[in-house]
Amino acid sequence: MSQETNHGKWTVSSSDESTDEQGDDEKPSISLPQQAGRYKEGEPRYPCSEARKTALKRKTSPLKHQTGSSPQELAPVQKQKPPEEGLGWCLSSSDEEEKEDLKSQKGKGDATASGRQKEYCTDLKEQGRTHKPVPGQESSEPSDQVQDTWDLLNGRNPFRFFLTKVKGIKSKYNLGALHIKDILSPLFGTLVSSAQFNYCIDVEWLVKQYPKEFRDKPLLIVHGEKRESKAALHEEAHPYKNVRLCQAKLDIAYGTHHTKMMLLHYEEGLRVVIHTSNLIDDDWYQKTQGIWLSPLYPRLPPGTAASDGESHTMFKTDLISYLMSYNSPALGEWAEIIKQHDLSETRVEKAGHRRNCKDLLKDHAAQVLDQDSWPVIGQFSSIGSMGADQTKWLCSEFKDSLASLGNSVKSLTNYDVPIYLIYPTVENVRQSLEGYPAGGSLPYSIQTAQKQLWLHSYFHQWSAETSGRSHAMPHIKTYMRASPDFQKIAWFLVTSANLSKAAWGAFEKNGSQLMIRSYELGVLFLPSEFGLGTGYFQVKESMFSDEPVSSFPVPYDLPPEKYGNKERTIAHGFGIFPTPELLIPMETCGFLNEQFNFILKHRQLYF
Repeated sequence: MSQETNHGKWTVSSSDESTDEQGDDEKPSISLPQQAGRYKEGEPRYPCSEARKTALKRKTSPLKHQTGSSPQELAPVQKQKPPEEGLGWCLSSSDEEEKEDLKSQKGKGDATASGRQKEYCTDLKEQGRTHKPVPGQESSEPSDQVQDTWDLLNGRNPFRFFLTKVKGIKSKYNLGALHIKDILSPLFGTLVSSAQFNYCIDVEWLVKQYPKEFRDKPLLIVHGEKRESKAALHEEAHPYKNVRLCQAKLDIAYGTHHTKMMLLHYEEGLRVVIHTSNLIDDDWYQKTQGIWLSPLYPRLPPGTAASDGESHTMFKTDLISYLMSYNSPALGEWAEIIKQHDLSETRVEKAGHRRNCKDLLKDHAAQVLDQDSWPVIGQFSSIGSMGADQTKWLCSEFKDSLASLGNSVKSLTNYDVPIYLIYPTVENVRQSLEGYPAGGSLPYSIQTAQKQLWLHSYFHQWSAETSGRSHAMPHIKTYMRASPDFQKIAWFLVTSANLSKAAWGAFEKNGSQLMIRSYELGVLFLPSEFGLGTGYFQVKESMFSDEPVSSFPVPYDLPPEKYGNKERTIAHGFGIFPTPELLIPMETCGFLNEQFNFILKHRQLYF
């Protein structure tokens, strides 16, 4: 489908649905294949990537490698210690009570999330460290500290940018963070209906995240599943009579419905949430994820024109245009709901593909002194194919779209603008809260990596002491333009888009057409929209410091640390390119369809 917008002409998959698939936004079918939705033991009960399936297998059935050498040569990787004083968070709702309610709806209870949460809450109680929770709030902090989250919503966080809560870190690092149950809490509004856009969806788990009083409210799930995985999703959703499914049409190879957004319609108004988490338990558990939470948008007075209630950033118009691009009657209904609300308080730009970002930065970002020395920083959780060398896409089309600052006539497609790419090393993953299974959410296939070894020189390690999340592997995706001393940023983007042509787009037909294979969505923060005339944000030294509210809370450490020789060797084994020093089966780290047999110098390795 070709779309003409204020940000240029672009193309996304849009051909009519094949005849063997159901129509758009229908109730789940009753007559589904018998095998649909029935997953093998040890596999997730929801459609997901092979990397995630492999990681789950390794999590439930750890591998043990043995050779004839001495076991004393290498101490096994230690399992994560139980949470110490002040660590983690505890769910406030009773999963045991919810299980009984869900049995009446669906005939089966929660298997994974409630078990972990109940076990952890029990541990806290045995240590005498639980507090009576605020209803709907998932934290082990005292109520006066818990209230800080709601204070942030009322003005202490002008950017409305949040991280998700992480189990296993100090409680102070979860202050101001949100769990999905917080977002769906009655404290945020009295829900009338909702829409969930995502890539990987566990319907049973998702329903349980809503408060009991909201679980029968209309829920639209927008997905990109096809054929067998679509049938499985329909079967999983069938017991929930309030759930409708809407398929995003994807007919171009390698395209995905990767957008992660919530539309929450309340009696009191409307809220939009754009985030980076899949709708599965693992993504809200021990990973670093980002959330932009809109203000509560009030309803416009009756008789108001649909064009009223627009923000300076044109967020309302762009969001409606995005929904209409699905060509779905159900999303057309949501577009009408949005038209009825006042979105004028929005201070972020809706951002999607490369041309969109380039135009936004050209039209609204301010030029800064010596801007050619301000590096572009990209942080992501997956890597696609980018060509034989950096000139094919990364340092040409991609950099060109993010290096624009104002209406400068100078081209910035040369190599003067540095690029820093942040992607975890195998050591980052090994020491993470999840251990090696965290690699299932960091897919980078060995076949692709071997064709672009040049990319390794751009890599930097994951470190997030500023947010207490160095050991919570990132599934968040962020991009920014930083000053040479890393004390300032010209803009900040949080998005669903990983580092790939499918996500950002690539020019075809001699540059006349931008091919976008995937649905992606993010928000762009610009200093001018927050009353700053300097052209940049100051970077907050710590996400929890009492610095001016105009300082931006970058969720990881700057400057990023480049891969060293040790990280280079281990990172190669992790999925970039295997070397003889330490070579781990690719499957162990969550990468696709590759295993290597190597001489291990040690008796035992635990995964």
